[in-house]
Amino acid sequence: MNPAYVALESGHVLEGRGRAPGTARGELVFTTAYTGYEESLTDPSYEEQVLTFSYPLIGNYGVREERFESDRVHPRAVLARELTDDVAAWLAEEGVPAVDHLDTRDVVTDVREGGAMKCGIAVGKHATPDDAVAELERCQAMSDHTEIGEQVSVAEHAVHGEDNDGETVALIDCGVKGSIIDSLVARNATVHVFPHDASAADVEAVDPDVLFVSNGPGDPKNYPQAASLVETFVEDTPVAGICLGQQIVARALGGTTEKMTFGHRGVNQPVLDVESGQVVMTTQNHGYTVAEPGPHLEVSQLNVNDDTPEGLDGIEHDIITRQYHPEANPGPEDTLGFFDDVLAMANPSRNSPRAIPADD
Repeated sequence: MNPAYVALESGHVLEGRGRAPGTARGELVFTTAYTGYEESLTDPSYEEQVLTFSYPLIGNYGVREERFESDRVHPRAVLARELTDDVAAWLAEEGVPAVDHLDTRDVVTDVREGGAMKCGIAVGKHATPDDAVAELERCQAMSDHTEIGEQVSVAEHAVHGEDNDGETVALIDCGVKGSIIDSLVARNATVHVFPHDASAADVEAVDPDVLFVSNGPGDPKNYPQAASLVETFVEDTPVAGICLGQQIVARALGGTTEKMTFGHRGVNQPVLDVESGQVVMTTQNHGYTVAEPGPHLEVSQLNVNDDTPEGLDGIEHDIITRQYHPEANPGPEDTLGFFDDVLAMANPSRNSPRAIPADD
């Protein structure tokens, strides 16, 4: 196996076993999920990040393309206690450096105590610690990736479920997971996927019943056109959003966002519904959050661990957003009803139980 080095912003340089060669740099984050590694690795929200798996063995049920959330691996590099040969070979084919035989407990502790941090990776026959440090020195802060939307968004308008006869959804692709589109299409919606910087005229041309802002990577302030679309359509068209989409909607309507210390990434985040008092488990992957919802939104759901907003509802307009991933993949399916709620804003006659049902 090749030598492998991980240089951390904290000053530590870790040595591990190289499983896929190359050099890389990015924001070091971790996920607590113990399944769903295929979905996590193909989630566009991990763009420009180095993903650490806290669960010790990654790859014990192989690699199956039908579980992918996009057409490529998005983390810049992958760290684990142990990677199976199947996963290591996949990452090598994708050109994504991978390192295992690390004490990921120490890595996770570093991130929890110091926050998500820059790191550099060097893997290969002739790799040295200095190579990893050189990558670290070239690493940008996540908020400085001002064009990150270009890296994950579709290049042009695409249509899914065009034979469906239900609601028309204009989905602004800031790095959408495929399961979000599938969840809407499965409910008879026709989903028009637009680039993150689509014009209002392009969106208006499909006469949408709902404007939907997707998940994605990076700082929500770096998606100004998506926020502008929310401002343009919110008066007359229901608006929905997931993850980054919630943050963009809040910023568009006078709210503020902030970077979290180490974010929420995993499949066991508890969320409290303010109205019903019910708690559900959710899948999450984000490093930014809504700090203040602003004058046009109210907080409908909260994270039980840290009280960050997990759901926002419109006060004057039809708006519903979620910070977590109701589509799961991986994770619990407690909140799949969110998609019914979204489509019910456009068609009140649709049978739409609340995503978290109120107690009788």
